[in-house]
Amino acid sequence: MKVLHTGDTHIGYRQYGSDERRRDFLRAFERVVNDAVEGDYDVLVHAGDLFHSRNPRLEDLRQTLDLFSRLDGAGVEVLAIVGNHESKRDAEWADLLQDLGFVRRLGREPVVIDGVAFYGVDHTPPSRAGSFDYSFEPSDSEHNVLVLHGLFEPFPFGDWSLDDFAENSPVDWDVFMLGDYHHPERAEVGGAVAAYCGSTERASASEEEARGYNVFEFGDDVFMERRAIETRDFVNVEAELVEGGTEEVIERTRERDVEDAVALVNVTGDSDAPVVQSEVEEALLERGALVARVNDRREAEDDETPEVEFADPDDAVRERIDEMELSDAGREIDSLVRGDAVARTRLAEEVEERVDELLDGTDRPDGGGDDETAEEAEAQSTVEDWS
Repeated sequence: MKVLHTGDTHIGYRQYGSDERRRDFLRAFERVVNDAVEGDYDVLVHAGDLFHSRNPRLEDLRQTLDLFSRLDGAGVEVLAIVGNHESKRDAEWADLLQDLGFVRRLGREPVVIDGVAFYGVDHTPPSRAGSFDYSFEPSDSEHNVLVLHGLFEPFPFGDWSLDDFAENSPVDWDVFMLGDYHHPERAEVGGAVAAYCGSTERASASEEEARGYNVFEFGDDVFMERRAIETRDFVNVEAELVEGGTEEVIERTRERDVEDAVALVNVTGDSDAPVVQSEVEEALLERGALVARVNDRREAEDDETPEVEFADPDDAVRERIDEMELSDAGREIDSLVRGDAVARTRLAEEVEERVDELLDGTDRPDGGGDDETAEEAEAQSTVEDWS
């Protein structure tokens, strides 16, 4: 039996405020569906975060339903759990798709297909690990698969150990199919294969590996391999300045092909010359980049504390900000709102984009985020205050 393991598709994510990027996330999942149908797979397992939002747009939902309808028509059995991005207190997307006959939602009772028993656990905050009930219903199947969404040990970023599932469950697991971490990873836990499928589109610049999914074949043994899909290029430009400013950064970007790409520029170096981010971004867009963003890291590297003169209103504001003891996230949002690096017409979009990145957990290991951290809450609060 051939099983396609995917997850973290984040359909509907309007990354960088771009509608085209929103369509990219749907197109990436469409490529996975095409592979499942054309590759004659028996089962597609989705390990959570199908959608980026708990309330996906109607257009995204309609097009996603079309893809699941295609899987159903091709005879591909779809099994799924719910991730943290889409989790709700009432009915989930998986319930809707199950009611339509497109998906079977996994739980503690096995779904057995061709001698393989599939179980699933929706995203559960690690704070509940201590009281988690491991009473899965045993099966006499040849192989047992558990689908989970979260950050797990033995991977170095884990905050909940897969050993707990191996030791406390009445089921002898052969495979852990994992979602939440956006990089593909593989390990062994008590003789079982544990694998993250990674995201199908780049939800952050740190996701440098080719996007794709995992393939499992079940027979007497379990065989696994990874397959890539084509996605939009991310072009990262490291501009280490020596003397120049804006023009030197623009010149550095000319060394790279940015046509139809997401172009991300990091400015570093010893030069104190100013860099007008909007001019650099405009130059990249004129060369055909889909998205252009500039991050002047020299500001973050400057540890000097500015002098405060109360006669100057701007200085008084800065002093007040210092007294508030904002986190780095709060300071970044404040800097965006009060600074002049971003055009006023694009300010709301830029702030929304950065807050999305913070809430997505891009400052933690590329997972979807569990309970909201204090820094994330502060970032959201800061935006609301400025709004």
